[in-house]
Amino acid sequence: MTQHIVDVSGTAPPVPARAARWWRDAVIYQVYVRSFADSDGDGIGDLPGIRSRLPYLAELGVDALWVTPFYPSPMADFGYDVADYRDVDPLFGTLADARALIEETHRLGLRIIVDLVPNHTSDRHPWFAEALASPPGSPARDRYIFRDGRGPDGSLPPNDWESVFGGSAWTRVPDGQWYLHLFAVEQPDLNWDNPEVRAEFADVLRFWLELGVDGFRIDVAHGMVKAPGLPDVGWSGQVTMLGDNVLPYFDQDGVHEIHRSWRRLLDSYPGERIGVAEAWAPTPERLAAYVRPDELHQAFNFHYLTAGWDADAKRKVITESLRTAALVGAPTTWVLSNHDVKRHVTRYGGGEPGLRRARAAALLTLALPGSAYIYQGEELGLAEVEDLPEEYLKDPQRARDPDAGRDGCRVPLPWSGEEPPFGFGPGATSWLPMPAHWRELTVERQASDPESMLSLYRRALAIRREHPALGDGTLRWLPAPPETLMFSRDCAQRSLVCAINMGERAVQVPAPGPVLLSSGPVQTDGDCLSLPPDTAVWWDGAGTAGSGEE
Repeated sequence: MTQHIVDVSGTAPPVPARAARWWRDAVIYQVYVRSFADSDGDGIGDLPGIRSRLPYLAELGVDALWVTPFYPSPMADFGYDVADYRDVDPLFGTLADARALIEETHRLGLRIIVDLVPNHTSDRHPWFAEALASPPGSPARDRYIFRDGRGPDGSLPPNDWESVFGGSAWTRVPDGQWYLHLFAVEQPDLNWDNPEVRAEFADVLRFWLELGVDGFRIDVAHGMVKAPGLPDVGWSGQVTMLGDNVLPYFDQDGVHEIHRSWRRLLDSYPGERIGVAEAWAPTPERLAAYVRPDELHQAFNFHYLTAGWDADAKRKVITESLRTAALVGAPTTWVLSNHDVKRHVTRYGGGEPGLRRARAAALLTLALPGSAYIYQGEELGLAEVEDLPEEYLKDPQRARDPDAGRDGCRVPLPWSGEEPPFGFGPGATSWLPMPAHWRELTVERQASDPESMLSLYRRALAIRREHPALGDGTLRWLPAPPETLMFSRDCAQRSLVCAINMGERAVQVPAPGPVLLSSGPVQTDGDCLSLPPDTAVWWDGAGTAGSGEE
């Protein structure tokens, strides 16, 4: 057996002072604005609601929050169809509320990242209204992607591209032309070959940077540039953006010049403002291109999110993610859930097994080198709500597949009390109904229970913040039984060792030091520890540096 070390800092190109930058190992909490906290009793979360709960995030121990879109929107895709990029939808508050949220976030020592949606606008955006009122070939239409149809009378779409939300990616307008929408019909794609589009978004970035935001999560960062000539892809059927099945007309090389220009703009502001790519790429190597030293700072690691509950699969994706990110000197990110996928308690089996695995996955994730993302409610152990009444199901993605709707992971958070909506707001309802059994999962109930999921996250984040071996740095795999992963995070002062048993039987593992934290009950027997199935443990592993092997 040979020693195997994945060393991010050792293989990276020289990038001065990067190791101390906050975003390299930040824990960032995703706030889905509609579902976090409601201040006015209308059942929909809003910016003042977020502001009122900022002390909770500070106590949880995260470094930053990412807030999903709150801009004026018809809400065809719950805010990802933007009609005005420089204001706040009245549903969520005012621009003054946004300023107050940014200021309060900073006062509490946190940072704030906001969503940018550059691939498409709403069909209610003034630009698109002007495009529809203008003739084919006009400058107004050139901001979007309009084309003549095929066939003798132009009645066929310009190509065979399909929408992520189902059906053709083209819609015909009354004068006979077609416009491209890779998502909902109400989300026309912008033409990023148009200099006016590029200038407009540079100005949008400046607007929010001047207000003090610390960065942007860039929606569909892989999508703005289209394949030259818009060629047919030669296939049809159900489309997906997961794993190796990224749509073939996404992830074009031309997007990288856009991200380089944005990086230059971000770097012109003080305080390490960052760009985070939501980029679905077919391989870790393609994903790493988005975080080269002159491009964006982070990219979501969906390969980790989609890896199943299997030790070999997890180890492979961890190793590959660290290797490819190291090639460009970037930190790796780790994410278990978000507003677009089923919650991982459910993906990991649901019920008690899913909850045990989610607890263990939290310790695995927070021990890995780089930056971690927490989707609101995962720190409470929330599962997917799979029995929502039909009348509440409004996600446009259900048009592609009735089982693909994202409503179940967007149910509002339970804060306190014994009955829905559990302190979500001063009103008696929430925009999506909350299960009655969530009374056992409220923040209020879990805060007083030392064995709760919330208490586990708080302790893990406190250790991560304080332990010198955690955060950015290296990972060293250690020998482990089958279906078990074990690795060390080493630094000059101390080490932290993490082990996770993803098998069906308890395993004996060496105990390299005092147990700092475990996701479930464990028993120590001399120099060994009996690690039950679906359980993870952290040790303070002083003196283990250099002893790893594969």
